[in-house]
Amino acid sequence: MFIRYLFAATLFAASTVLIAAPAQDKDGMLVDSEGMTLYTYDKDSEGISTCHSTCAENWPPLEAMAGETGSGKWSVVTREDGISQWSYKGKPLYTYARDMEPGDRDGEGKGGVWHVAKP
Repeated sequence: MFIRYLFAATLFAASTVLIAAPAQDKDGMLVDSEGMTLYTYDKDSEGISTCHSTCAENWPPLEAMAGETGSGKWSVVTREDGISQWSYKGKPLYTYARDMEPGDRDGEGKGGVWHVAKP
C-alpha cells in the first residue's frame, strides 16, 4: 500500500513539474516549446485576453492543455472562445503568425501594443 502511495505521489509531482513552466527563457525572452517567440498585448488586462477572431488568427494564443494549471508566475486563463491560454505574471501569451523560424521577433512593437514577453 505504501509503495502505491509513493508511486502515485511521485507521478503527481513529476506531472506538476512538467506543466509548471510552459515556456522557457532564451536570450532574455520567453519562447514556446518549439523555440517560437512569445508576446504580450498591451490591451489585455490581468488574466483576460482581448485578442479574438482575426486578432487571434494573427496572434495565436499559447494554448494550455486540459487539466494544466500554473504555479508561481504562470497561470491559465479561459478565453472568451473557451480556449485555455497560458499567462505569465497575469499577461496572456501569444505567438505571431508571421514569425517563421525560432528566434524571429517580427511581432515586436507591432501597432505599438505587441511586445516580446520577457522573464
